[in-house]
Amino acid sequence: MLIVLLFLATVFVAYANGANDNFKGVATLYGSQTMGYNGALAWATVATFFGSVASIFLAATLLSRFGGKGLVPDVLAATPEFMMAVALGTGVTVLLATVLGFPISTTHAITGALAGAGFSAVGMGLNIGTLSSVFFLPLIASPVIAMGMGSLSSWFVKRGNTSEKAEVDDRCLCVGNPSFKLVPVSAQYDVSKASLVSPLEVRIGTVCECEKEFGAQKVSVKEYSLRDTLHFISSGLVSFARGLNDTPKIVAFLLVIEAFDVKYGMLAVALGMAIGGILQSRKIAEVMSNKLCDIDKNTGLTANLITSFLVIFASRLGMPVSTTHVSVSSIYGAGAVKGQAHHSIFGGIFASWVITLPVAAVTAGLVYFFI
Repeated sequence: MLIVLLFLATVFVAYANGANDNFKGVATLYGSQTMGYNGALAWATVATFFGSVASIFLAATLLSRFGGKGLVPDVLAATPEFMMAVALGTGVTVLLATVLGFPISTTHAITGALAGAGFSAVGMGLNIGTLSSVFFLPLIASPVIAMGMGSLSSWFVKRGNTSEKAEVDDRCLCVGNPSFKLVPVSAQYDVSKASLVSPLEVRIGTVCECEKEFGAQKVSVKEYSLRDTLHFISSGLVSFARGLNDTPKIVAFLLVIEAFDVKYGMLAVALGMAIGGILQSRKIAEVMSNKLCDIDKNTGLTANLITSFLVIFASRLGMPVSTTHVSVSSIYGAGAVKGQAHHSIFGGIFASWVITLPVAAVTAGLVYFFI
């Protein structure tokens, strides 16, 4: 019965994670009006699911790290009671934040729950050194790095004077034939054998300039179309990275179940995350997309590229960074340079990050005590 309850508690954590985290990867698509809510949510769900499946092959280190070994005695980490407490402490904390509209970190909640349940079980036997170096350091450093990279990238984009005007005035890259030239083909320059050649030229300018220069003899790629395509792909990468990074952390609760194939656990968690995201993403979507920052398309693209790079890189190295911390910080950093960030909203989100650890720790410690 305890094993069944542990499995259900793990799926509950996956549901809460999906509700709070699923929309974060595509928040910039919705906020910049590149896509509507339903389309962005569908794209996030699909990309996250593929990230969860990929975690089976690419994120094994995270799976072992969040099993609690090294943080608490191995004997304790291998008990269903301990993992049940961690799972419920995490799930309750994340779902409560979702209902209140705060985008918090599931990674942060798991870390707090591990510490709380561990302290409840072994007191000072909790390995504080491991907690600090393996868990706390990446969680603290990642948002600082993301905010710095977001601000710097946005500054470079701003200096480059990238067009943010209406689409009719946007820039484009054109390849075509601005003119035809009569070129003789014989050695004796026999004009009767001359031919018309049309050398291809590449120009960058406004849509009107390209139309005037090339007329119909061109193939053009408008900057806003290319940017929107890259923005769409980058949002998928962020969602993929989130699935890659978060799935093994949650599946780690199930490692104590003997003879359990971890692949089935990955699938169950992926489905739980998808359902949670579909049913309960709206509040977090509004905060991330419309309240944190006035997101334009360049800001969104910049933030997404930074988030996907940092999270995928960290997942490959087995570093427990938070997709939420990285995503929120990169959006805030990119928007702050342009004067688009809402500082009071970020302050409230930051405060929710601070209290996530103690709330999850106390909840998990109490659950373990009662079990």
